[in-house]
Amino acid sequence: MERDIRVCVMGEDVGHYGGSYKVTKGLAKKFGDLRVLDTPIAENSFTGMGIGAAMTGLRPVVEGMNMGFLLLAFNQISNNCGMLHYTSGGQFTIPIVIRGPGGVGRQLGAEHSQRLESYFQSIPGIQMVACSTPYNAKGLMKAAIRSENPVILFEHVLLYNLKERIPDEDYICNLEEAEMVRPGEHVTILTYSRMRYHVMQAAKTLVNKGYDPEVIDIRSLKPFDLYTIGNSVKKTHRVLIVEECMRTGGIGASLIAAITENFNDYLDAPIMCLSSQDVPTPYAGTLEEVTVVQPAQIVTAVEQLCQ
Repeated sequence: MERDIRVCVMGEDVGHYGGSYKVTKGLAKKFGDLRVLDTPIAENSFTGMGIGAAMTGLRPVVEGMNMGFLLLAFNQISNNCGMLHYTSGGQFTIPIVIRGPGGVGRQLGAEHSQRLESYFQSIPGIQMVACSTPYNAKGLMKAAIRSENPVILFEHVLLYNLKERIPDEDYICNLEEAEMVRPGEHVTILTYSRMRYHVMQAAKTLVNKGYDPEVIDIRSLKPFDLYTIGNSVKKTHRVLIVEECMRTGGIGASLIAAITENFNDYLDAPIMCLSSQDVPTPYAGTLEEVTVVQPAQIVTAVEQLCQ
C-alpha cells in the first residue's frame, strides 16, 4: 500500500478492528478510512464494488471474513470477476485479490469450515493460490496484488499463528510455481496449505521406515505447475495427493486428471488421493478430526504405493 496508492482494502471489520484474524491490523490508522474500508455485512455488494473499483484502475484487496461467506458473492466472482476481461473484448482488466481464512479450524462448525477451492476452480479467468508459510503468504500476496488478473488467495485458519524469519528486502513468489519442500526418490506427495504440515509430519515417520518421499507444495491451485509436478513424477513414478478439500470434485480430482493426461506413461502405480470426507464438518472435536486426513493415513498410503 505504501508502494502503490491504487491498492485498497475492503471487507467486514478490516478497518479499526484489524480483521477477524488481525491480518489488516494497523492499516486503517496508517492509511485512513478511504483505503481501508469497513463494509456492511453484504458480501455480494462489496465484492461487486471491489470488482468495479478494479475495472476503473484501483487494485482492491477484498477480504471474506470467512471463505464460506464468499458463497454469497459467487455471482460477482464467477460472472464478473472472472469473465469481464473477456466479455469486454479486453477493454477492462480486473486486478483484484479476493482473500480470506478457510479450512477446518478447531470446532468452528460446518458453515465455518468450508474449503471452497473446488467451488472456484472451474471459473474461467480466475487464478487461485494457497499459502502455507509466512514467507510464501507475503510473497504470494504481493504477487497477487501486482498481477493484472483476478486472484483468489486461500489462507488457512490454523496457520495464522506460524512464525518465520522472512527477508527484509522486497520479494515476490511466482503465482504459477509449486514449491519443492523435500526432494526424494520413492514417491511424489502433492499437497498444499495446512496439509503440508501433516505430510511433513508423516515424512519423518516414513524416513525412519526407509522411504524417501518427495514433497511438493503445489501452491498454485489454478493453473497447476505441471513442469515441477511432471519432473517429479518422471523421477519417482508414484503419486500421492493429500488435500483438505472434499474428495468429490476437489483439487485432488483435477490433479489426478492432469497427471493422468500428461504423465500416465511414467506411472508405475495408480495415483492415490487422500481427501476430506464428503460430509459436513462436525462440531464435535473427535468427529471433526476423523473427517480430515491425518499423518498416520499418509504413512499407510505411501507404504501401499511403494509395495
